[in-house]
Amino acid sequence: MNISTSTFEFLANLSQNNNREWFQEHKVSYEAALQNVKAFVEELIVELSRFDPQINTDINASKCMFRIYRDVRFSKDKSPYKSWLAAGISIDGRKLDGPEYYIHIEPNNSFIAAGYWRPKKEHLDAIRQEIDYNAEAFREVLKTGQWAVEDLSTEDKLSRPPAGYNADDPQIEILKLKSFIIHQPLSNKELADADAMKTIINICKRIYPLKKFIQEAIDLEL
Repeated sequence: MNISTSTFEFLANLSQNNNREWFQEHKVSYEAALQNVKAFVEELIVELSRFDPQINTDINASKCMFRIYRDVRFSKDKSPYKSWLAAGISIDGRKLDGPEYYIHIEPNNSFIAAGYWRPKKEHLDAIRQEIDYNAEAFREVLKTGQWAVEDLSTEDKLSRPPAGYNADDPQIEILKLKSFIIHQPLSNKELADADAMKTIINICKRIYPLKKFIQEAIDLEL
């Protein structure tokens, strides 16, 4: 299973013709691209379920998919459509209240990611506490997947220590993070290749120890 070159072609053309008239004229191409990505996500769910007990084959791929239609009500950019297709896969489809896998399909800007994006306060507190208490275990989790602290996303990272932590804490740069995610870019060629699924699953298996660490940290608070 792979991502069709026609899917990339549609998304590339959409980015250059982001208006309702063009989209309606090319609705058939959109439906084909959507079905291609949905089928890929369906297979991805099956493959993830083989090693991640939080993922099961009952998860509906349609529930995982993000809508292509943009919410432009509070945006200066009034383009009606996203120029990518994406899906979030967690214990309950596209559920953002916990760690998940995320696949982003966009010409020359695709990637696979896993972890917890912008945890709610009680979850963020629990994750930080677990890292502070078990820093060595956390670093070992990253090392197991052949990652390093530098591979964690720094999006929204705090400039100052979070409340309750000192600037001289050995883990302070990790504790400043507001998301705990690792992502791996994917080229158009990799996704169009016959071994695309194998490539992605190998990456997800490497990120899984981090996802499991996060899940266990927040489960202690549930």
